[in-house]
Amino acid sequence: MNAHSLAQHAYSQTARTTKTPRGTEYELIARVTHRIKSAAEAGPKAYPRLVEALSENQRLWTMLAVDVADKENGLPQDLRARIFYLAEFVQKHTSQVLMKQARITPLLEINAAVLRGLSGRRTT
Repeated sequence: MNAHSLAQHAYSQTARTTKTPRGTEYELIARVTHRIKSAAEAGPKAYPRLVEALSENQRLWTMLAVDVADKENGLPQDLRARIFYLAEFVQKHTSQVLMKQARITPLLEINAAVLRGLSGRRTT
């Protein structure tokens, strides 16, 4: 390894260890949202990719629901309840999308709204 590679490696290790939980959540939600949107835009031939991305989104929302259900979670109770409700909605709506009985748009909109909240951006 040369000095440049070593520096890059050391910096990337530090960056990973200093990442905040909020930043990690943002990154995960952004990644899965991009995967869903990309697969949906690719058309019917990308259906397996869409199923995989939607499944990843469901796992993510399940983890969020478990996190906010924990009595040690520091978020306000009202926000925790809203996140839990969204997780339930995501599970049900995803099933409907996979059965081709619903559109994917609400899932993308929910994730986008959460991303705005995590980034601190407000919309009117």
